[in-house]
Amino acid sequence: MAASHATVGSRSNRAVLLTVTCLGQFMVLLDNTVVGAALPDMQHRLHTQLSGLQWIVDAYVLLVAMLLLSGGVFADRFGRKRVYLTGVAVFTAASLLCSIAPSLGWLVAGRVLQGIGAAALSPASLALLAAAYPVPQERIKAIGLWAGLSGIGLAAGPVAGGVLTQAFGWPAIFLVNLPLGVVLLLVGLRHLGESSNPSAAAIDIPGTVLSVLAVGVLTYGLIEGGARGWTSPVILGSFAAAVILLAAFVAVEARLSAPMLPLRLFRQRLFTVSNTAMVVVGFALMGSSFFFSQFFVYVQGSSILRAGLQTLPVSLAMVIVSPYAGRLAARYGFRIVVTTGLALAGLGLLALGIVHADTGYADVWWRLGLAGIGFALTMSPLTGAAIQAVSPQEGGLASGISSTTRQIGAVLGVAMLGAIVRTRQSGGASFATGLNSAFLAAGTVTLATAVFTGLWLARSRPAQGSAAPQRSIDADAVTTSNEASVKSR
Repeated sequence: MAASHATVGSRSNRAVLLTVTCLGQFMVLLDNTVVGAALPDMQHRLHTQLSGLQWIVDAYVLLVAMLLLSGGVFADRFGRKRVYLTGVAVFTAASLLCSIAPSLGWLVAGRVLQGIGAAALSPASLALLAAAYPVPQERIKAIGLWAGLSGIGLAAGPVAGGVLTQAFGWPAIFLVNLPLGVVLLLVGLRHLGESSNPSAAAIDIPGTVLSVLAVGVLTYGLIEGGARGWTSPVILGSFAAAVILLAAFVAVEARLSAPMLPLRLFRQRLFTVSNTAMVVVGFALMGSSFFFSQFFVYVQGSSILRAGLQTLPVSLAMVIVSPYAGRLAARYGFRIVVTTGLALAGLGLLALGIVHADTGYADVWWRLGLAGIGFALTMSPLTGAAIQAVSPQEGGLASGISSTTRQIGAVLGVAMLGAIVRTRQSGGASFATGLNSAFLAAGTVTLATAVFTGLWLARSRPAQGSAAPQRSIDADAVTTSNEASVKSR
């Protein structure tokens, strides 16, 4: 590994590097939650249907999910500073495009570019940080601070989205990224030191392309099926194409010497079970949170600002509970903590499935908080389980795959729960009834997965070296912290 200038630089330089990397990840995580609060205003001003809102969210998550693994390899090969600042530049320019988008199509295009920028920025930011802190204990503290500060973006998103949208309209949620992005570029160009690993694995271009196409075509069929009809030739053709592309992806990955997704890892039961559960976590968490603001605005008549505040129990519960999830898993084992978390999340979503227009907020907030606590208990331990299932040299890859499976679940959750709402509405049901069906479906799947992990998740404990990721505040932080710690050994 090439030496990092920041590694041998002064303490002040490392403080600048920590600040820059934290703010970059903060910007990405803020964008994960800020959009939800603005969806009702987007629907009104862009004159779009529910499917349009699904594309606004899924276009971003899809690209992050499919490019995250390649982004880490890209940073190692071509320079972490270079890839990080390129990611910041793309993300910032894409935010500008989103803010001035005259139509749904332009906004979705901007979201695609944002996803590409985030997939470069996120893994490179922690790789930079790890190179600057070669001493393990210092690195653990830096990563913990990085995860904690950047994770504030999760909680800030709904409030910031509500305030900005209420005051200025939905374009403001993207404009807020511009000054931050410009500052990061100016400071980063001047103060960040370059580091790279020229011997890193080659980038799996065929696997990356096939994975994007397979999940993208599947997402198209799920989102558009409600509007075009599930038996229409276009929708049936998209599902058939998804199956063919997925089969081609598996065939390619099986033959490559350095695939982005080594299929042999799935021979380990712990790895397979943990990643299967992570898909469901992404599915239920992102799929249900997509509708939270819409429920408060369209069903209960809240303002956009108030709705943003009303969704806070979910993100606050996750920010508060997440740092303790790894410690609990270390003490009680993965199986107990993950199964308990999934059960709590499932019960919270089932409870949301029976709320209605007249349900007072005093009887709603605890349901959101229960779901948030449950999901917070699952993500770090599931990533830890995936890491424990593989060799120490593959820990970064395992954590990256864990985050990718969660993001794939998120893409499918927004698409499939949206399809449930659309299908119920096309059958004559109200939007509120459709939402209840979606929450009940998400809760049922989550509870079923709790039974699955209770039966199949190995009764094992994290290895001693997994202390760093347990400090993470969300699964993306877990991913990149593990990648960074493994790469810098």
